Amino acid sequence: MTFIHEQALVESDQIGRDTRIWAFAHVLPGAVIGSDCNICDGVFVENDVVVGDRVTVKIGVQLWDGVRLEDDVFVGPNATFTNDIFPRSKAFPDQYLRTTVREGASIGANATILPGVTIGRAAMVGAGAVVTRDVPAGAIVVGNPARITGYVGTAGSKPAAAPAEPIGDEPVEGDAARLLRLTRASDLRGSLSAVDFEGDLPFIPRRLFTVFGVPTQEVRGEHAHRECEQVLVCVAGSVRAIVDDGTSRREFLLDSPDVGLYMPPMTWGTQYRYSADAVLVVLASLPYDASDYIRDYDSFLAMLETAELEVGSGRSGNAR
Repeated sequence: MTFIHEQALVESDQIGRDTRIWAFAHVLPGAVIGSDCNICDGVFVENDVVVGDRVTVKIGVQLWDGVRLEDDVFVGPNATFTNDIFPRSKAFPDQYLRTTVREGASIGANATILPGVTIGRAAMVGAGAVVTRDVPAGAIVVGNPARITGYVGTAGSKPAAAPAEPIGDEPVEGDAARLLRLTRASDLRGSLSAVDFEGDLPFIPRRLFTVFGVPTQEVRGEHAHRECEQVLVCVAGSVRAIVDDGTSRREFLLDSPDVGLYMPPMTWGTQYRYSADAVLVVLASLPYDASDYIRDYDSFLAMLETAELEVGSGRSGNAR
């Protein structure tokens, strides 16, 4: 049963079942609020606002025109949304920028969200962070301006040779992302790391590219491939790599030229926290093809779900 406090002003008739709106909240006529939400004291909701189901908006938050909160979002006390890059008194833009907080994301107390950004699914914005750019799905961001410090669902960065992660020919269930042990030879003259394409890798590479000179606060990757397989080798410095198969997410610290990270098709990959001297070599199974890239995380999840349904119905024998 929907509850509206007697000291709340709710002008909208688009309030979902079992939603609770508390004292001194003000909801304008055009706002849409889903079911089982908790809109706390002193919240202001403007007309062009859509709030999904099971959303919590804590005390002192204003949701301005253009804000979209998807299902299961949490907005902490006094978090601030904005919708105009160049605000002037009595000057109104033709259209306010859209700010979207994807399903399951959380925004900490006193965070500031600039207009036009998207906060990805299940992301975590730290208290007091100032978000000036899009936040990837699952990313943890803090600071001013907000920077990625980790990813939700990873147990911290693991050393490249951590016993918990199989390397080389140890058994791995299915076509999973995994670490590969490459050949290394060292003597008084120095060290050498080598890759036998036919023996050390799950595929014969058709393309090689190198990533270097990345500012440490920047993020690379953030995409999946439909068909292409990859092996990532950090030949200098270090980089943290996230692999996500749509069900689980793992994080690796790549900091040795004799260890490669294998990424099968339909694996969402992200690389971040490059050291200043990092050089990442990527071996790919196919030539460059822009159509092979999936750059939207929600689209990636939808494609995985479709593939699983096709396999379950017998229409496809290959989930990839």
